[in-house]
Amino acid sequence: MRAISLLSMILLVSVSLFAQTLSLEQARVLALANSRSLAKYDLSIKSSILDEKNQFYSMLPSLSAGYSASMNYLDKDWGFVNPLDTFTTGMNFKVTQKIFEGGKSLVQKALNSIATESVRKEAQAEYFNVLDSVDSAYYAALEAAASLEAAESSLQTAALSLSIAEIRQASGMINQGDYLKALADKEQKENSRNQARRSLSLSMTKLKALTGIAQTAELAEVDFSAYEGTIQFLAAISDDETQMLYDRFWKLLVRTNPSLARAALTSQRAEKNLSLAKRDFAPTVSATIFSTSFGYSAAGEFGSTSGGGISIEGSIPIDFWLRKNRIDKSKIARDSAGLDYLSAEISLETELETALLNTIGQAGSVLSSRRALEYAEKHFEYIMERYRLSQSSVSDAGDASSLLITNRNNFIKARYGFLQSLSKLRSLGAFDDESILIELLNMAD
Repeated sequence: MRAISLLSMILLVSVSLFAQTLSLEQARVLALANSRSLAKYDLSIKSSILDEKNQFYSMLPSLSAGYSASMNYLDKDWGFVNPLDTFTTGMNFKVTQKIFEGGKSLVQKALNSIATESVRKEAQAEYFNVLDSVDSAYYAALEAAASLEAAESSLQTAALSLSIAEIRQASGMINQGDYLKALADKEQKENSRNQARRSLSLSMTKLKALTGIAQTAELAEVDFSAYEGTIQFLAAISDDETQMLYDRFWKLLVRTNPSLARAALTSQRAEKNLSLAKRDFAPTVSATIFSTSFGYSAAGEFGSTSGGGISIEGSIPIDFWLRKNRIDKSKIARDSAGLDYLSAEISLETELETALLNTIGQAGSVLSSRRALEYAEKHFEYIMERYRLSQSSVSDAGDASSLLITNRNNFIKARYGFLQSLSKLRSLGAFDDESILIELLNMAD
């Protein structure tokens, strides 16, 4: 966390002073450093570590010191005396060590360790949740920017079409209805452009809130060519290969997924609590290793005593029904934790299958929407050339333009949808390095 905070400060200064391009990696670092939820988890981990230390300290020898002073104003016959004549004072020091308590300290130590590890897993899950959020916001902003660019291009085309329609309407080559359609198409494209501007502003606002950037920085484009091989492979993957890919991911997720790890730790904690409840029947043995005391009285008497010994304290559970009740309750909590683990396992299986199928589907959408866009661009060029030669109508030009903008937006959504599906898989597997995820996806067998 300290390294992230330091790096984020450097990045914040460079972004604010030089208005440099903000990359996805920089946005991630800034979002992690700006996350208050992660900061709270950092405090929780520190607190849990202190609990572990407290438990360790409780197993060490106990040191105690005391001081006392007294004066009497009545003697044993109820007569008044000078309090100064009865003044006594003393102090003592003692070292005590627990020798045996049925293993409770060791069980409690294990419980504290499990609690610390559980908080760490929660923090890890939140870490990838923050990454998911900033990735989603970054991709949404890039998608909105690309959609705005497409809307601007479509508006320019509509304006050109309208200018041609105005010339032809003035010369009587088209009727008033065609001219009004060209005018309406231009206004509709302008409205779409304005909506795209609004979407981009909202996306940038969310991204700035996550990263803490006060000023707007230009976003670096994503190099989609780096994912081309993965997209080609996933788009053509067979059902058998999909199953092998799922099995490979599942073996990894069982070891790395934070949510499943938390459920396993909860089950372990319930088992330890049951063990702790069973040890209520054990006696406690402690030893006074060293003790000494000093005293002084107003009569000028000074004395000291010291010693050491072993004292044994035990208890026979006469109220065994209460202890049995606690054990039975701990067994129920253990069984409940086991069911929670099974539920977490089933939930993770569903999430993994959904994420994989979504990634494969998005890969197919990227290829199909790209082909559709290529056809729409060629169709648009063909119709617009005919429109310039007065061989196509205003309606034909408008339809071709609408088809082009629709397929362009579909291609944009498919590409960024694929990237967001990768982010989901990365979070499920807790991959710090995206290259590991890409390598895993590209394995054919």
